[in-house]
Amino acid sequence: MTQKDITFVADFLTEHFNEAPELYNRKGKYFNVERVGQYLKDEDDDLVSPPNTEGNQWFNFLKDSTHLKESPLLFPYYPEKSLHFVKRQMEGIIDQCLQKPADVIGKSVHQAVCLSLYKISQSEDSTPQLFKLPFLWNDKTSNLHYVLFTMLENSISKIHILRRHTDTSRSVSNGILAVEFGNFLNNSINESSDSRCYSCLDAHFYDDETVTVVLKESVQQEGKERVLAQLPLS
Repeated sequence: MTQKDITFVADFLTEHFNEAPELYNRKGKYFNVERVGQYLKDEDDDLVSPPNTEGNQWFNFLKDSTHLKESPLLFPYYPEKSLHFVKRQMEGIIDQCLQKPADVIGKSVHQAVCLSLYKISQSEDSTPQLFKLPFLWNDKTSNLHYVLFTMLENSISKIHILRRHTDTSRSVSNGILAVEFGNFLNNSINESSDSRCYSCLDAHFYDDETVTVVLKESVQQEGKERVLAQLPLS
């Protein structure tokens, strides 16, 4: 250790571990603990060295404000307690605030419809991921809710569109349909159906009437073609 290191440690001990006769009757050690560490102890006991709030602009502002002094909107301050104590107090208040909305929202949610998308064998150890790219869109003008998604394996060239009315008591025609891309981008009818087959990489709603999709060639070769296409919902 250098002399500078020894001096630093000596100054730290001198400042923080002096005897404190005024603390002799209190539970615990008879010296001032390091002032930062005391805030991090997960205890309900009062701080050994509470902060000096004299001259604090915020406290002076609250003290002089008749409206804010007793305001229930301000979180109470505990100058004698550690941060762990304050954290537990705040978590309790937040949980209390969120409990009522959670109960109300939970009771208002119910199943509107059940659609079977696929079936798997019960004997399989691991369930394959067949559902991909779920994207939600709400058409506020027509009060319609859309879900875009793709199904892997046998239907990789299809994108599925689920449409529901936001009023669960009403139904819409063609509630769910699939759009197959396949070889629709072929230049002529004479091209092979397997030569230019496309699958969907991603799909999002562009606006209420248009869907944007990213397609890729399904042929296993280098430099696969990528296509950005915009499809009208109609």
